[in-house]
Amino acid sequence: MNKIRLETFSDGVLAIVITIMVLELRVPVEPSWPGLLRVLPGFLSYLLSFVYVGIYWNNHHHMFSLAEKVNGTVLWANLHLLFWLSLFPFTTRWMDESGFPEVPVLVYGVNLLLAAVGYFILQKALIAQQGTDGPLARALGRDWKGKASPLIYLAGLGLSLLQPLLGLAAYTVVALLWLVPDRRLERAAGGQG
Repeated sequence: MNKIRLETFSDGVLAIVITIMVLELRVPVEPSWPGLLRVLPGFLSYLLSFVYVGIYWNNHHHMFSLAEKVNGTVLWANLHLLFWLSLFPFTTRWMDESGFPEVPVLVYGVNLLLAAVGYFILQKALIAQQGTDGPLARALGRDWKGKASPLIYLAGLGLSLLQPLLGLAAYTVVALLWLVPDRRLERAAGGQG
């Protein structure tokens, strides 16, 4: 199966996710600097989620640049990932509108963790299709970021029980780890994409 439809569909879903998130940003009630400061936490949670969507989009793009074709398993694995990413607007808004208490921050962290699991499953489906000597498996190597991220998410979930802002700090650390595009995949694709 040709991969172009999968990539186009994924790009469209991620564009919609970003659009929904930005439309849910609250506008300051009063036209002043203090009014703007009151909505700053919502903007920062939007920024974190936007960065996450950007990371997934970028790495998804690089990963599929190493695939020539897809099969049904890859299609379903991709839909699984997109499901978790499509919940980002909900969990982001709930966290912001409730003032960042424990449960919404935990649910946001679970959403991030399950998106990471979805990405991992998609990677494994592509590797299974290509074989363990295929371009994606070779490019990933030991994949330390992919292995460290779920552990940091789990630590963030635990920290959220102590202080939700500590959980958010852990989730931000994972975003910072991945902010730079995955050069392994970029190099394997010949810098194209």
